[in-house]
Amino acid sequence: MKVLPTALPGVVIVEPRVFEDGRGLFFESYHAARYAEAGLPERFVQDNHSRSAPGTLRGLHYQLRQPQGKLIRVIAGAVFDVAVDIRRGSPSFGRWVGVELSAANKRQLYIPPGFAHGYCVPREESEVEYKCTDYYAPEDERGVAWNDPTIAIVWPLTSPPLISAKDQALARLTSDRTDLPSYESRGAK
Repeated sequence: MKVLPTALPGVVIVEPRVFEDGRGLFFESYHAARYAEAGLPERFVQDNHSRSAPGTLRGLHYQLRQPQGKLIRVIAGAVFDVAVDIRRGSPSFGRWVGVELSAANKRQLYIPPGFAHGYCVPREESEVEYKCTDYYAPEDERGVAWNDPTIAIVWPLTSPPLISAKDQALARLTSDRTDLPSYESRGAK
């Protein structure tokens, strides 16, 4: 497998080694020892599965007291997956990176704790699976507005997204928000 850095320290793309022949294909979608050697977490405690219609946008979400690292992959279709550095005091605060993940390219994206996460579904219905380093805690869930002009994410959608009422109500990212993780407290990497 290859681990490729992105413009945000700690956010990496994982390209698995894929074996294909006339029968189909095989690849390891996760191998704890190999991922640990590459600097990724050895322990994930929860797997999630999501199916979304074309034009759907989910995010930008994070947990404050129980932060989650996420290892995301697409098993059907394609998504544009985004990580935003929301750690107060971080040199890359407010910066984002976006990556197309698809069933065809088999790429994965690892987003460490301290980052907001979201994705959109530009074309066909898509299914996403992701591993989390901590459990989902609804009372701890926070978010940032998907369309915050100071972040200025360029979502590859041709019409207004399908978005939940909860996500529509999320606030903009400002450094004075008290519900953001701290860069210093997470052991800056």
